[in-house]
Amino acid sequence: MPDPWYEDDAFWLAMTTALFDPDRLAGTPDEVDAIMALTGLVPGMAVLDLCCGPGRHSLELARRGMEVTGVDRTRAYLRRAQRRADRQGLELELLQQDMREPLGHQRFDVAINMFTSFGYFDAPSDDLRVVANLKLALKPGGVLLMDTVGKEYVARSWKNRDWTELPEGGFLLQESKLSQGWSWIENRWILIHDGETEEFTIGHRLYAASELVALLESVGFGPVQVFGSLDGDPYDEECQRLVVVAFAPGDRRC
Repeated sequence: MPDPWYEDDAFWLAMTTALFDPDRLAGTPDEVDAIMALTGLVPGMAVLDLCCGPGRHSLELARRGMEVTGVDRTRAYLRRAQRRADRQGLELELLQQDMREPLGHQRFDVAINMFTSFGYFDAPSDDLRVVANLKLALKPGGVLLMDTVGKEYVARSWKNRDWTELPEGGFLLQESKLSQGWSWIENRWILIHDGETEEFTIGHRLYAASELVALLESVGFGPVQVFGSLDGDPYDEECQRLVVVAFAPGDRRC
């Protein structure tokens, strides 16, 4: 059997420009502002960036005085993050590992999981393992922020086919199919760049807000707040993202 798509380094390398375009990179400081506001994060706190990719949030958090640990499975992304950190004189810890592996015990004040980096696995039990590890990794009163695409938004904005012109040239064509009673989305991505074409099939689990809240509560998080954007907008018919802020039990340590 071939490796699952999320373990295919060729996918992540080919999609780097599409996933981390200049506009998205330029918006990182504003996103970190929002993360700090929603979680109560302040300089000196320990932060886990799970699925940190090339480190766009990790580096910005380190620049603001956080003690940052970035975790990702793609070595090339971690190397890129380390090179950028070295050039900018930033200190942070970068670890290569699968998100299902243990993340430490009561190490972090805040954990973040951004940009729909959750729900990749065929077995729902793997998602349960990820959130259980996140809870164990947080100090008492610690905060988890997850940012993903919600089932409600997908239903409102559904397109079977779409395309995007890439800022640095080329196009990304997308074809999507739903399955498993609206719990899974399968995407066929065709990247056209410099006269060459690459095709990938990726899939991930879709969560409604209530389903993601129930998953987090099942491992002991609570309370869990739900927002429709990183700016803290309501999760209603105009939501753009599914953002949850979940609290680990206990009094927060200062």
